[in-house]
Amino acid sequence: MAFEFTDTNFQESALQSDKLVVVDFWAEWCGPCRMVSPIIDELSKEYEGKAVVGKVDVDSQSSVSMKYGVRSIPTILLIKNGEVVDKHVGAITKSALEEKMAAHI
Repeated sequence: MAFEFTDTNFQESALQSDKLVVVDFWAEWCGPCRMVSPIIDELSKEYEGKAVVGKVDVDSQSSVSMKYGVRSIPTILLIKNGEVVDKHVGAITKSALEEKMAAHI
């Protein structure tokens, strides 16, 4: 299961991480989010120790979503050293997301 980012743990878990951080902004009611969700879960296992892969539920964690201007979901941010280094809006394939990750690991 992917890491669950919250408004309270985001600073420490995402912005202060020494690893690449992949954050999937999603919601239960979002169809494309449900397509991306298993990919995020798989990547969290496959990249354990190399990257932090997790999700932010936009319905319950609105502060982080607002801070990053997330207006459409799914939105996936890649964060390295506290800075957003890549962003993808909409559904994405596992191979395309891995390609984006590889550029920053």
